[in-house]
This record gives sequence, C-alpha cells and structure tokens, in this order.
Amino acid sequence: MRSLLLGLIFTAAALATVTFVGCNQSSSTPGPQNQPQQQAAAPATIPVPAAHAHDKPGSHGGLISPIGTENYHVEAVFEKEGIVKLYVLGKDEARVQEVESQSLEAYVKPMDGMEATQVDFQAVPQKGDTQGKTSRFIGKLPPELRGKAVTGTVPSITISGERFRFSFASGQSHEDPMPQQVSAEQARELYLTPGGKYTQADIEANGTMTAPQKYEGFRASHNIKPSKGDKVCPVTLTKANPKCTWIVGGNTYEFCCPPCIDEFMELAKQKPDEVKAPEVYLKK
Repeated sequence: MRSLLLGLIFTAAALATVTFVGCNQSSSTPGPQNQPQQQAAAPATIPVPAAHAHDKPGSHGGLISPIGTENYHVEAVFEKEGIVKLYVLGKDEARVQEVESQSLEAYVKPMDGMEATQVDFQAVPQKGDTQGKTSRFIGKLPPELRGKAVTGTVPSITISGERFRFSFASGQSHEDPMPQQVSAEQARELYLTPGGKYTQADIEANGTMTAPQKYEGFRASHNIKPSKGDKVCPVTLTKANPKCTWIVGGNTYEFCCPPCIDEFMELAKQKPDEVKAPEVYLKK
C-alpha cells in the first residue's frame, strides 16, 4: 500500500514537471513584439519612380527622355524630311554621354495610333567623340509618319556593357506629311517655262499643260511598303503609280500623286544636279 502511494506521488510530480517545462517552452515563442529579425529579412518594397515628363527641352531644341531609372538621358530632335537625331546624355542632362558604336531599332507610331513602324538608327558620331564610340544616332521616318506627333521605343541600347530600353517623343507636328499642291499661278510658272533640267521639249512632250490640269480629279493611293524592285516616287519613296508620270530632261518619271510632281519640278529647275535617272528610283 505504501509502495503504491509513493508511486502515485512520483507520477504526479513527473507530470507536473513536464507540464511546467511545456508551458515555459510555449511562452518563449516570440510574439509580435519579438519579431524584428523576421521583419528585417522580408524583401524591402522598391519605390516606383515617378514618370519622367516628355516636356523638358534640350540644348538641340528636342525633348529629353530618361534611359533606365534616369541613369542616362536621350534628346530626340525631329528635322525636315523625316530626319530624327537621338543625342545621348548623362545623368546630368548637360553632359554628353558616349556609348558603344551600334545600330538601334526603334518602333515609332503616331501618338494617337496603335500600329508601330520599325525605324533603324545608325551611329553618327559627333565631333570630339572617341573612336569606336558615339553620342548621336540618326534615322529617317517613313513618309506616313512625317509631320505627325509620334512616340518611339528603342528596345535595346548598350551603354558601358549594360542594355537599356527607352522611349522618346516628338511632342508636336513639324511638317506636312505630303507635299501640298501649288496654286494655279505657281503651276503655270513651274510647268510652262523651261529652266534647269526642264526643257521646252519637255513642256511640249507633257502636252503644254500643268500637272494639276492633267491630273485634275486624280485619286492617289499611297502604298507605303513597296516591294524590292518596285519603282518608287522620287519625293516620298512610296510605291510609284504608273498612271501618274511626268517628263523631265527627256526622261519619264513615275510619282505617287500630282503634288509630288510639283516638288520634283522645283528640284529639277532649281537644283538640276540632284535629279537622278528614273532607274535609280527603285526599292532596293
């Protein structure tokens, strides 16, 4: 009996000890106030930089946009005849940034449009650029984008061994996309008097009339993607229309629309050396 009583006492004591130890272990579990190490190990939230406005003018008269998280910048300058120049700048926008000489692919679209067109930019170093480096790229917009407010994206540019993506914008319209037709008085002077490469024989061969007279009511349809070997308009480089021709210097040229004939005639009379033979105006 006494042995049984002692056994019960020892069993009760052991249970109390286990319960006590278990309670201590439970109470040592860190509470909210004891979690600084766990919180520090969680990934930090990276703040998203504010958008860079495309309205900061640059020293070349273009608009400045960021490259990367404002590590570098680019100034896009839009000029006549669709020429676009991209000047690379440093983090300090007043500093010229030289980058590896390379070609760039840009995808340009009207600001109010959805379809983008590829425009290639070539490295054209500025005076003072290190050999093998450049701080300027030059490309040319296709006729359908000239004169429009556009945005462009360059998926990849390499700077100091790193690749970046950036965008640029024109901000506004700079010129009319297609030549405008001349007035009747200007047309008579342009077409019915010889000059430069345009001769009296050409006037007679063209029926002694102006292009606006001959092509009155002509409906132009511009094909902006001529195939290799197609004849192209000498002015817009879109696909030429064999129904829209004019004789200059004894040669027959094909155009996309009558206003382009006006512009070509001005070139033939004022800068005849710049007029090429008809067979030169082909899609390469």
